[in-house]
Amino acid sequence: MSRKQLARSGGDLHALGTDDTGCTILHLDMDSFFVSVELLTRPELRGTPVIVGGRGGRGVVVSASYEAREYGVHAAMPMARAVTLCPQATVIPPSRGQYSAYSRRVFGLIAEVTEDFAKVSVDEGYIDVASAVRRLGSPATIAAGLRERIRRETGLVASVGVANTLVVAKLASTRAKPDGLLVVPVARVDDFLRPMPVEALPGVGAKTQSTLARYGIRTIADLADADEDWVSRTLGAWGRSLWNHAHGRDSRTVHMHAKDHSVSAEHTFGHDVRDLGKLELELLRLADTVAYRLRKEGKAAGGVGLKYRLADFTTYSRSVTLPAPTDVARELQEALLPALRTLYDSHSAAVRLLGLRAADLVDFEASGRQATLDEPERSPREAELALDAVRDRFGRAAIGSASLLRGPDPDGGHGTGTAPGQKRLGGERGLDH
Repeated sequence: MSRKQLARSGGDLHALGTDDTGCTILHLDMDSFFVSVELLTRPELRGTPVIVGGRGGRGVVVSASYEAREYGVHAAMPMARAVTLCPQATVIPPSRGQYSAYSRRVFGLIAEVTEDFAKVSVDEGYIDVASAVRRLGSPATIAAGLRERIRRETGLVASVGVANTLVVAKLASTRAKPDGLLVVPVARVDDFLRPMPVEALPGVGAKTQSTLARYGIRTIADLADADEDWVSRTLGAWGRSLWNHAHGRDSRTVHMHAKDHSVSAEHTFGHDVRDLGKLELELLRLADTVAYRLRKEGKAAGGVGLKYRLADFTTYSRSVTLPAPTDVARELQEALLPALRTLYDSHSAAVRLLGLRAADLVDFEASGRQATLDEPERSPREAELALDAVRDRFGRAAIGSASLLRGPDPDGGHGTGTAPGQKRLGGERGLDH
C-alpha cells in the first residue's frame, strides 16, 4: 500500500502519547529524497508536482513530490502512466552522484550522534541511541535534534519513528510522514499496530496479502490473534517472524540489520528481450556496476541474487551462495548464469527487466580471499581495479571491459552499446575479465 494510504489507516496517533521510555530504536527516512535533492537547486518548483525519473519509453518514476503523489504517482510507476496521471508535473532526470553525496552528509550527522546505526539504503537507516541517551537526552529529544540538524545543514527533511523495536520504528516513521516524528510508547504498541492493514508490515507483499485474505486476515490485529503455529504452517519459515512482528516483537538488532545491507543494480530494457546472449551480456554489465560499488565500499559479497521480470511483469528471484566472498564482476555474473539460463529455458515470454543483487557483505580485508594455483599472474580483480582508477579520474563512461563493448544495442535500452567517448582497452582482447 502507498504511504499516503497507510498514513490514513489505523487508529488515533495523538492518543499514543509521547512516553519514550525504553524506545531507543529510531528509524530515519528522508522525505521524497531524490526530489528533495533536486529542489535544492530548483527552489522555484517547491509546492508543485515534481517527478524524478527517466523520460524514455520504458522510463520509470524514481521519486515523486507529495504534490505529485496526490495524483496517484508513486515510485516504480512507468513514467508514461505518471505523466498521464499528472501532466502538469515537472519531470527531472536523475542526477548522477548528487544523491550519494547528500546521503553521506546525512549519515555523517547520524554518526556524530552514535556509531550504532545501520544504513539500509541511500535515504533510510536504523539508529540505536541507547548509548547516547545520557549524553544527549531522551530518544525523542535526540530524534528531534537530528531532524533539525539535517534540515539546517543539508536543506533536506527527514521523518523519524521512535520505538523499542526495528519493525515498530519503521512503521512509525512511515506514519510520521511527511516531515514528522512519531513516538510509539512501549505500553501502546498494540494500540498502534492492531488497526493497520496487514500489508503495512514489512515483507507482506501482494502474494502474502492474498494468502492471508483467503483466511479472513486483513488487519494486523487479525494476524496477531491467529494461532502462531497455524501462521507458521501457512506462510512457512517467514510466518513465525511475521506473527511476532504483528505483536511488535522483533529480535533483530541494528547491528544484525546492518548485515542485510546489499548492493544492487537493475535495468529495464527499451524493448522486451528474447535473446539469451543479450541477457547474459546485460547480466555482466550489471555485475560490473555492482562490483565497482562493492570495491568503492571496501566490501565483498558472500551471495548474489538475480531478478528476472517478464513482459507481463511476472517476476522471479534466484539467489546463490558464493564459494568465497568476491568483488569481481565476472565471478558475480558466472554465479548467476545457470539460474539465468534455467529461467530463460523455462519461460517463453520475453524479458522486461534484469537485476543483480550482491548480499551477505563482508569487509574485503576480512574476506580471506586467496589466490588460486591456476589464477593468472594478473588476476581479474587487478584488471578491474585498473578500470576503477581510470573511471574515477575520467568518469564511468571513459573505459569499460571489452566484453561489454559489442556494438549498438538494438533493443533501445542502455544494454550492449559503447558509451559515447568510451575507450576499448588492451587491443582486441582488452580487459576481458
